Amino acid sequence: MSTYDIRIIGDPALRQKADEVVDMDVTVAHMAERMVQTMHKAGGIGLAGPQVGVLRRLFAWDLGDGPHVIVNPVITENDGEWTFTEGCLSVPGLSCDITRPKQIHMVGLDLDGNELSIEADELAARLFQHEIDHLDGILLIDHLDEEMRKETLKVLRKTGFMSVPQNRLRPSVVKELFAIAAKADPEAMKSFLEQSTTGSVLQNPFSENKEQLRLP
Repeated sequence: MSTYDIRIIGDPALRQKADEVVDMDVTVAHMAERMVQTMHKAGGIGLAGPQVGVLRRLFAWDLGDGPHVIVNPVITENDGEWTFTEGCLSVPGLSCDITRPKQIHMVGLDLDGNELSIEADELAARLFQHEIDHLDGILLIDHLDEEMRKETLKVLRKTGFMSVPQNRLRPSVVKELFAIAAKADPEAMKSFLEQSTTGSVLQNPFSENKEQLRLP
């Protein structure tokens, strides 16, 4: 089965609100399977419909215990606050600290139409909130403060990032994006800028799990 192309910031699909899934048929199951494969291929832990041009309210995730899919998800309760470094497959190269509710209760349906009720904390709660944002046309940069959002968009426009297909980013672009995201952490920014950009892999110093960002 072929995978989807992941839509990158600037694609209008990412700013549209996804429609409720009405009929739980084989088409939805097929879309969900392709989304899971696309997510795994991209090395992500979550992927929402609009990120691959599927304007339906469903998303896939995998936190290490196998893939899951939820349809028509709704967060009914939330509690606490938790700040964590967050990135996005549709905004490659940008990571920033975002504060979200620490705990949530999410309801929805599985692919057989059965009701799901999930209590989530910390990373799982953040993941679910992030993906539901996508279903409402909300992106990572929308959670930045006004000054940082303007500077980030300025860099995206200046570098032509809006038209870069399939995550193909120049190392120089990644440098600028991380520098903006790291304003509050000069030491991390310095560490990042000291790294060589001549190789095919750059280390993201702002991610707690030290994920690597692979470049063309």
